[in-house]
Amino acid sequence: MQVQVIDHPLIQHKVTLMRKQETGSKDFRNLLEEITMLMGYEITRDLPLEDIDVETPVATMKGKQISGRKIGIVPVLRAGLGMVQGLLDLMPTAKVGHIGLYRDPKTLKPVEYYCKLPDVKNRDFIIVDPMLATGGSASAAISLLKEKGIHHIKLMCLVAAPQGVKKVNTDHPDVKIYVAALDDTLNEHGYIVPGLGDAGDRIFGTK
Repeated sequence: MQVQVIDHPLIQHKVTLMRKQETGSKDFRNLLEEITMLMGYEITRDLPLEDIDVETPVATMKGKQISGRKIGIVPVLRAGLGMVQGLLDLMPTAKVGHIGLYRDPKTLKPVEYYCKLPDVKNRDFIIVDPMLATGGSASAAISLLKEKGIHHIKLMCLVAAPQGVKKVNTDHPDVKIYVAALDDTLNEHGYIVPGLGDAGDRIFGTK
């Protein structure tokens, strides 16, 4: 499996807090936002830099600034919305798109119901979704971006199952996957085990 598990102690501590069933929606949302920001440091490690002249209070120097491609953040509705602000706190100039998918009850395949993206020219895209379970929705979201002419794509999730990682690796071997935890498996209902339950319900307090 091609996946990078970001195992920083702060991230692992916060993921454990999120897993606890007694963690309420407010704390769950805050923790997800904090983890997303921490993961953002790692997934943006390869951003290109350029030299610029800077006048400090005492001297002139060569400083560094990010150059080149712009960033787009694309949450998969609805749970992916909980990861947007953490990345925007790091990259306030990033643009945000949205992808909506649902699973057809007969075919069990993801069906697009909404897609709104910023300008794709010279832009790297990060797809965010807390859970990578079967991988069907993530793979469909990546395919959707590629159909729009986007080829610089990363996938960032909180918790993943091996089945989901394998699905994305098979369908999109060019897309890097970043997760905070790689769990054991899926149960008969398609939930990640041990997982943390339904991320969307826990973020928004629904059942």
